[in-house]
Amino acid sequence: MAITTNAICNSFKKELLQGKHDFDTSSDTYKLAMYTSQATLGASTENYTTSEEVSSSGYTAGGKALVNQGVKVSSAVAITNFANLSFTGVTLTARGALIYNTTTDGGSGTTDAVCVLDFGGDKTATAGTFTIQFPAFTTSAAILRLT
Repeated sequence: MAITTNAICNSFKKELLQGKHDFDTSSDTYKLAMYTSQATLGASTENYTTSEEVSSSGYTAGGKALVNQGVKVSSAVAITNFANLSFTGVTLTARGALIYNTTTDGGSGTTDAVCVLDFGGDKTATAGTFTIQFPAFTTSAAILRLT
């Protein structure tokens, strides 16, 4: 069991071709949930799970909604990114996170996995703020890039 690397989920790649994800409008809602070092997350992750999700003071299961920064193409690279996300007043230790889509699909909510973030080790906040800093919204750094 481990979060071993940053990964775009395989199911997400398929769902992109099926038109299930929209990053260009506010019609889809993406969330970020955080996980302990005991979580098993990677490219094969298909959906949000509560298994080994952080359970700590100030953190709500399911995580928090992300603010999408839009979509653009430059130098033949399509990108999307999110604004930094902060969890305030928390006491927690997290090893990684899962970004997932919660948008209603055919009348029921979804939990479609998008990507796994590996923090490279346990990160801790004690009665403070835990911030996920996303990379710059550029073709060489954005969190999701299609080349």
